[in-house]
Amino acid sequence: MVEIDSVAWPPDPVRTERLLLRAPEARDRAAFVELLSSPEVHAYLGGPGDRDRLERELPEVPGRPGTFAVDLGGQMIGLVEFKRAGEHGRPAAVGKAELGYLFLPRAWGHGYATEACAAALGWLGRVLPSEPVVLTTQTANAASMRLAARLGFAEVERFHAWGAEQWLGQRPPARPAV
Repeated sequence: MVEIDSVAWPPDPVRTERLLLRAPEARDRAAFVELLSSPEVHAYLGGPGDRDRLERELPEVPGRPGTFAVDLGGQMIGLVEFKRAGEHGRPAAVGKAELGYLFLPRAWGHGYATEACAAALGWLGRVLPSEPVVLTTQTANAASMRLAARLGFAEVERFHAWGAEQWLGQRPPARPAV
């Protein structure tokens, strides 16, 4: 969750050339279940959620403040979210906005994650221009490491957690227009 009083949620939708970033809706519930229970999506995230449990427990309108549903042609293909890096995180990240994203495997390899994350970061830069953003991923997740580099994240540290080497990157705050 963005957790800053000055940021109203949900914001107006964010449009890119191919995508729409919008608040999650009830029609996205099946895509959320698929995303959260996918072994491919969660290969570097500690494993998938139990599909039956998700079907029972996921609210009618999934997501939380800070979550954008990524829509392609009227269908949710992924999500991008911001939350505050918590006390359980790395000291260099605590209190900063943390970028997270998940995309359905059928959406991989088309540049949608780059397009959606760049648009979400642009939105955050407009509403909170002095906000640095962090991102954590496993170093073994080559696609996520490439995405972090494309989005302008620079390595802060590497650490071992959840049985694997993790990478923490930070993107500096947006620069105000002159």
